[in-house]
Amino acid sequence: MLEALIFDVDGTLADTERQGHRVAFNLAFAEAGLDWVWDEGLYGELLAVTGGKERMRYFIERFLPEPPIGTDDLGNFIDEMQARKTRHYTALVASGGIPARPGVIRLLKEARAAGLRLAIATTTTPENVDALLAASFGADAPGWFEVIGAGDIVPKKKPAPDIYRYVLAALNLPAEVCLAFEDSENGLRSSHQAGIDTVVSVNDYTAGQDFGGALLVVDHLGEPHQPPTCLTARPWEDFNLVDIDALNRLHALAKAH
Repeated sequence: MLEALIFDVDGTLADTERQGHRVAFNLAFAEAGLDWVWDEGLYGELLAVTGGKERMRYFIERFLPEPPIGTDDLGNFIDEMQARKTRHYTALVASGGIPARPGVIRLLKEARAAGLRLAIATTTTPENVDALLAASFGADAPGWFEVIGAGDIVPKKKPAPDIYRYVLAALNLPAEVCLAFEDSENGLRSSHQAGIDTVVSVNDYTAGQDFGGALLVVDHLGEPHQPPTCLTARPWEDFNLVDIDALNRLHALAKAH
């Protein structure tokens, strides 16, 4: 029996990357007097690296002829830049410019009404999660989630399974009674390594990635007036929405095989 839904945040709950995190990084760089600009194409490449600090380190090592600061101080520099970026990101989110993806709020409300437990498993910081939930989902939305696994709470970020294992332990539930919701190949690898069947809702940055093994792949979760398109080879049957009925049936089918 399905007991809990565990959600990724960036790209899954909302399209935060292009006009949220990317813009915040660029604002932080400009504030620090750097001439770095992450355009949409470059940022799409950088998204292969999970975690903001890890992404900056990769950029410095991969794209710059020499680091902006001595290697011994690079960690502190990245920490400072991440703090600047988080401040800019939370301000952007607070302006209300990043809405939830189609079907997300509907599904969360249905899950709460059905008595399912909700949790979050993400590489972004707790501050970013709280800011997005409060601004785009409602002031009480952070309280909808029993567990919020975020940021550096585990040693290894996605695609490692650590964050999902942390959430499962906090919920005191086995993977078999949970479903995960992701938008990227790295996220799917993370949830799968933790043993959790996963629904993927792709976005512009992740549409061409490998989602083999996903329980379901759709373009979004859907609304009554905006049904999703199924992108997976597995049967979608007569489902018109990713709703609790559809999830219960898909979960049961997965456990029967």
